Amino acid sequence: MEMSLVFFAHLNMCESKEKTFFKLMHGSGKEETGIETKIRAKEKRNRLSLLLQRPDFHGETPTSRSALLAKETRVSPEEAVKWAESFDKLLSHRDGLDAFTRFLKTEFSEENIEFWVACEDFKKCKEPQQISLKAKAIYEKFIRNDAPKEVNLDFHTKEVITKSITQPTLHSFDAAQSRVYQLMEQDSYTRFLKSEIYVHLLEGRPQRPTNLRRRSRSFTYNEFQDVKSDVAIWL
Repeated sequence: MEMSLVFFAHLNMCESKEKTFFKLMHGSGKEETGIETKIRAKEKRNRLSLLLQRPDFHGETPTSRSALLAKETRVSPEEAVKWAESFDKLLSHRDGLDAFTRFLKTEFSEENIEFWVACEDFKKCKEPQQISLKAKAIYEKFIRNDAPKEVNLDFHTKEVITKSITQPTLHSFDAAQSRVYQLMEQDSYTRFLKSEIYVHLLEGRPQRPTNLRRRSRSFTYNEFQDVKSDVAIWL
C-alpha cells in the first residue's frame, strides 16, 4: 500500500511539473492544442513505463534478482558436457534448449529454434479445430512471405505448406521442421559449442542475462524514441 501511494504521488508530481512546463513554453493563457495533448500523453506513458521498470517499485533489489538468475540458470558442468555428444541431446534437455536459445539470440536467428519448438508442440494436438488454429498461427508467424519471424526454407517446401494450410495435418510442417533442424545442427550447433555461453557452463560459471538487441516490443524505446524530453524536468 505504501509503495502504491509513493508511486502515484510521484506520478502526480510529474504531471504538475509537466503542466508548468507547457505554460512556460506556450503561455499560461493559451489553450493546449491537439498536438500538445498527444505529446503530453506520450510523455506521461513514457514516464509510467520507466517507473514500473525500476526494481524498487516491485520490491526487488539487484542482489535478489542476481540470486534468482543464478538459481534459474544453474547447470552442472557434468550435464553440460553431455550436450556436446549430439544436437538431439542438447535439445532434449530443458536447460540445454534454454542455453541454445540464448545463444541464437546473440546471432539474431532465434526464429529457427522457436519454429522447431512450435512444431514439436503442434504435433501434440489432438482436436481438429486445435490443429487448424495452431497450423495457421505457425504459418503466419514463420512461413508466409515477410512473416515476422520467417525461417529460411526452399521454395518447394514453402509452396507445399502454403497449399495445404487450409486443411492441415499433424505432418504439415515435418519437412520444414527437418530442414530447420539440419540447418541448426550443421551450422549454429557447432558455433554454440565454442561460444562463451557454453564454455561458461562447462566451467560452472553463473550465467548472465542475454541482451536482446532487436525486435524489442517495449514502447519505452520504439514508440517514444522520437519524443525528446529533459529528464531533469520530470524527476
